[in-house]
Amino acid sequence: MSAMADKEAIENAKVLMVGAGGIGCELLKTLVLTGFKHIHVIDMDTIEVSNLNRQFLFRKRHVGQSKAQVAREAVLRFRPDVDIVAHHANVKSPQFGVGYFQQFNLVLNGLDNLDARRHVNRLCLAADVPLVESGTTGYLGQVTVHMKGTTECYECQPKPAPKTYPVCTITSTPSKPVHCIVWAKDLPFLKLFGDKSLSNDLDVRSSGADSSVEQEEASFFDVQDGESSKAYAARVFDRLFGQNIDIALKNEGAWKERRKPTPLYLDSIWTSEEKYDERADHGSENGHENGSVQEEKPKDDGAALSAMTGLGLKNPQEIWSVKDNARVFLETVRLFLDNRKEELGRLTFDKDDQLAVEFVTAAANLRANSFGIPMQTMFDVKGIAGNIIHAIATTNAIVAGLIVLEALKLLGKDRGASRMTYCLEHASRKLLLMPCEMDVPNPKCYVCSQTPLVLEVNTKTVTLRDVVNKIARKKLGASFPTIMQGYNVLCETGDDIDKHSAAIYEAKLDTKLDALTPVPLVNGVEITIEDLQQEFSCIVHVKHREDFSEEEDDQMRLGGLELLTATTTVVAKDTDVALKATVDVHAASLDEDLVMIDGENAPVVKRKLEERQEPSQKRLKT
Repeated sequence: MSAMADKEAIENAKVLMVGAGGIGCELLKTLVLTGFKHIHVIDMDTIEVSNLNRQFLFRKRHVGQSKAQVAREAVLRFRPDVDIVAHHANVKSPQFGVGYFQQFNLVLNGLDNLDARRHVNRLCLAADVPLVESGTTGYLGQVTVHMKGTTECYECQPKPAPKTYPVCTITSTPSKPVHCIVWAKDLPFLKLFGDKSLSNDLDVRSSGADSSVEQEEASFFDVQDGESSKAYAARVFDRLFGQNIDIALKNEGAWKERRKPTPLYLDSIWTSEEKYDERADHGSENGHENGSVQEEKPKDDGAALSAMTGLGLKNPQEIWSVKDNARVFLETVRLFLDNRKEELGRLTFDKDDQLAVEFVTAAANLRANSFGIPMQTMFDVKGIAGNIIHAIATTNAIVAGLIVLEALKLLGKDRGASRMTYCLEHASRKLLLMPCEMDVPNPKCYVCSQTPLVLEVNTKTVTLRDVVNKIARKKLGASFPTIMQGYNVLCETGDDIDKHSAAIYEAKLDTKLDALTPVPLVNGVEITIEDLQQEFSCIVHVKHREDFSEEEDDQMRLGGLELLTATTTVVAKDTDVALKATVDVHAASLDEDLVMIDGENAPVVKRKLEERQEPSQKRLKT
């Protein structure tokens, strides 16, 4: 058999495709046109209007339906002889365990989130099934091949952590549009329409605020008895953009080297000839009335409501004036209160919720105006608030084609021909596609190499629940974590646990680590964190520590064995010339050689020098 699979191997191959979105639609089409006849598709999402510009298997009539099911039906119309099984489900569901994965020759990923990618990676390792991973970001794309024991797994190298911003910057000293957008999404939107019982770092304006101030701040955002939605919107407007700015200006020291913000009150926006009822009841300069929206749509239309429509603002790629931002703010608040009252108290920001995007755009722009920051279009705000880099259909098509090429190589049994391929926006060496050799497994990977980890933690203040949620689930990606100390099960999660055992484990969760029984988790104790569904297991050494920085506010840090000592020397054995680095583990920077933990500045073995350069400078193979 040649490097590429022959027709018989292709037709007999059984392929699992995870994700039926932007990449998935292109991939399913390319698979069946290449000759693949046995395909399973898993996707938990339903089709949204915003998908239709690039996910070509879907039409407007399909909005609200299962992506996996509709993709299957669309493909069967032009390839009716193909056996496609569609699952409208979460790939992390227990039904898709190791046994399920073992029936496939290949797993092809078209996912859009880190958590699911990590889960599939571990199942492929446990089932010993090759995984072809992919992703696109605008004009950029990448396809990688992962084979157990032969190449690095998906988690062998660190992935970029989601961008976070200091709370003080968001609440007090914004300097970029994104600061204002994060503020609008995480503070006023949640305070006005979300669950007020949930704690939020942005709830407190300053560390010196006493409890009475905090209580007054929280109660201010409640609708008062007999207060109309218009009056409430105006009162909240003056508080957020006027009074709070005036309070911030009293701290003169904060503005010695910064531009002072300008308070913004409703009375300062409208001319003296304009009356309050006009700004509350009427639309933009074109004379449209705010009330036109709810008269045309039923009250349960939910996310279909739009303040823009009633205000005559038609172009989402135009920057609104301060006056129009104020009008949008007032109108969105009123529409939420009058037309979506049943949802109040449980709303969270959704990029596909038109009214939510309009509110965040207006609130962010009004705050930006106060702080002298450029305002943004609603199109741009939606992208930033939803962590969106707008997808390019042609990039998805190219990446899908590359996935199928790697699948053919794997079926051809010539695994040495597999390549990691980058899709570039601008040509490098006259190439837009840059193939590179695959790397061997990272010996410091805690997933495929089972390297032990160290948890630095304040055992006197941190609870078992913190370890389960913030370490086992969030940092290590365990879907159903079990934590053991020797033969003692400290915590077990999952749908198959009986009620009696679940109650026992639940009772332990809020216990401090040093008070757990029968063995307290204190300095030097070793625990095991497992996920039986993923067949994932990791040994973690507990190291007590109390001197955490402000950035380490959860009193925990997860890293490699070098954390057991103050400093360590790490040798990258796979380099042509061994690279040595002495690491100060309490002041680690982004490029140090520490063990890789996804989303952390944790240490990782340095790769070859050429691999740390741009893709075009790596080892190229055609």
